[in-house]
Order: sequence, then C-alpha cells, then structure tokens
Amino acid sequence: MAKSFTDEDDALLAELGVEVEVKKQLSRTPREERIIAGFEEILRFADEHGRPPQHGEDRDIFERLYAVRLDRIRDLQECRDLLAPLDEQGLLANTPAPSASDSDDLDDDALLAELGVEVAKSPLTELKHVRSTAEKKAADEVANREKCEDFATFKPLFEQVQKELDSGLRETRPFEMKAEIEKGRFFIVSGQKAYVADKGETITNEQGRTDARLRVIFDNGTESNMLMRSLQRALNKDGAGRRITDPSAGPLFSDQTIDGDEASGIIYVLRSKSDHPLVTENRELVHKIGVTNMSVEKRIAGAQLQPTFLMANVEVVATYELYNINRSKLENLIHRIFEPARLEIEIMDRFGRPVVPREWFLVPLFVINDAVEKIRDGTITGYHYDPRAAGLKRISGEMPVSDT
Repeated sequence: MAKSFTDEDDALLAELGVEVEVKKQLSRTPREERIIAGFEEILRFADEHGRPPQHGEDRDIFERLYAVRLDRIRDLQECRDLLAPLDEQGLLANTPAPSASDSDDLDDDALLAELGVEVAKSPLTELKHVRSTAEKKAADEVANREKCEDFATFKPLFEQVQKELDSGLRETRPFEMKAEIEKGRFFIVSGQKAYVADKGETITNEQGRTDARLRVIFDNGTESNMLMRSLQRALNKDGAGRRITDPSAGPLFSDQTIDGDEASGIIYVLRSKSDHPLVTENRELVHKIGVTNMSVEKRIAGAQLQPTFLMANVEVVATYELYNINRSKLENLIHRIFEPARLEIEIMDRFGRPVVPREWFLVPLFVINDAVEKIRDGTITGYHYDPRAAGLKRISGEMPVSDT
C-alpha cells in the first residue's frame, strides 16, 4: 500500500534539488459546484450542436433552459469569474454590462433558481422558480409592439366592431380554444381590441403542436408579429380576455325571446308620398325598412304626423312574415347591411323642430327582397350592400367597411 509523503520526505527531496509540487486544495461551496455543473451542461450542448443554446418556442425545452441559464450567468460577475477557466468556447464573451444587483440581491435559492438548478426538491424541468422562456416571450410579444404604419386601413374596422357591440350584433365571450384564432377575428386582450389581420402558414413545432405567425393590429394604433400560441396564452392568462363574436343574426331564428324581444314579427317596406325634393327625385328607390310585432296597418297609422314617416302618408310595397325572430336584433342587422345607402334627410316635425329620420334607405326593392331571402336561409351575415353595384356583395375574408 502506497504511503503518503511526510514533511521529512519533502525536506529530503528539497535538499536533492527535486521540486515538490504543492497541490492546492480547492474548496468550493455547494452553490458554486452546482453553478459549474450547470455551465458544463451548456458546454456539452455547445459541443454537440456547434453553437450556444438559443431562445425560441420552436426550441427544445432543455435548450431554452440552457439559454436562460447562460443569460443569467453572463449577467452575474461572480459567475463569470468562477466559470472563466472552463470557458474554452468563449460562451461568456458576449457579456452585458454587470448589473448593479448581481448576486448581492439574491439569496442562494433565488440564484440557483435563476440558473435553473434544482431547489427544494423541485424537478429541474418544472422551473417552478423560473419564468420559462416561452412565458417571457408571450408577455414580451404582447408588450413589445410597434407602430402600425397603415392603421388608417384598420381604424374603420375597430369603429364598426364597437358599433356592432353596442347594437348587440356582436358579443364578447370568454376565450376557450386556439381554433378560434383565425384571420379576421377580433379579441380583447389587456383591455384593448386586437384584430388578426393576417395568419401565416401553419407549422408544427418539435413538441408536435401547431402554430403560426400572426399579424395582430391593436386599437391603439400598434401591431405585433406574434405567434398564435403567444396570443392564446395571453388571452388565457388575462382574466378579462375575450373573443368578439362575428356579426350574426344571433338568436334571430331562435325559439327563445331575449330582453323582451318578440318571438315573431313582420319586416315591412314602405315608400313615402312626401313632396320633399330628395324623395320625389328618387321615389322608386327611397324605402323605409322596419320590423314590427303589430300589424303594419297599425304601425303606419297617422304617418303624416310622425317624423319617422317623413311627415307624410306612405305606401306599403312589401311585407315579409317571419317566425321565431329576435325583432330588435333583426332590425339592427338589416340597418347595418344597408348602412352605406342610408338616406340623409332633415325634415321639420309638427312643432317646427328639425328631425333626421334614420330608417330610410336608397335601395331598390329587388335588393331588399334578396336580403330577406338571405335572412330566411341564414346566409345574410356573409353579405353587405354595395351602393355602386346596387346589390348585395359577398364578404370575402375581410370585414366590409361602409362607404359613408
């Protein structure tokens, strides 16, 4: 069995001119040992892949962990000093200016957690004390927005959506699933309306999950080129996050009534006998479109005394009886469709006060017939009225913006 050298042996060797190597006993704390072990994992990764670990949701969970760990090591002067002798690949060279906080503001557990080292029996991959790269990226992509240079194109869409929310044509509902994120959809996140203006090609990441790059426009004039899953997480984490429904008839054909709306009604179309120049010049085009739950005869009784009927008698040119209708929402829907052709006219009521009726439109009767048929078959929400073409036009991917 080999014996260790004694002090006398060392002295004898010294007299013979033999140098005695004095080995320093390096004493490291458990914390330093863990930091070194963590950095060695980063070195092995760099050896295998020929590059440092990188951030990104399409990266493996361990690569993302190593990237977070390397960032933190670069931030802390204490760590850089400790690991410099091991850094043959120059991973620490891209070193930011030392932070004033460094490790002084962190206790052992907090420092180890920042480095991704197991703390208090928490598995490394659970990252209980570290906000994951994906989480930070999701927050960053919502917060880090840039000015939308063509916001003027989208501003009318936000204004129209707000009007439709106010009228009940759209509703806000809790966000439930990723499949709801599609081009042309509206959401509310962080208190702002968000419009998905574009959706890139669907990809599958290393975890087998689908994702896509979005162009999201916000109603404050900013935009973000975020991933679909980042928007999904932001909506799920936001207690007030909502999706905004598409404009639709809603329960127009439902068996139920809502807020006092009648379960059936009549669409009526009137032509005015007013001698107002604007009316006389467009007699065949000027129509009042309304919905009532009473007989049309009762509705138009005394028309010549009511500003809504232009203070003149009217002619009933068409009626359509519909069943199981939410009356007020149906009327709002019809008026929204024909909004670009609304008649701008001011008349005096019987007390000499100016009134601007809002239910008269410059629309041919055959177009109204077409709209009613589409209401009956439930396809009306896919159309809007185009005054230049004097007809209903199918909405293709984009929300219609009125020409007014």
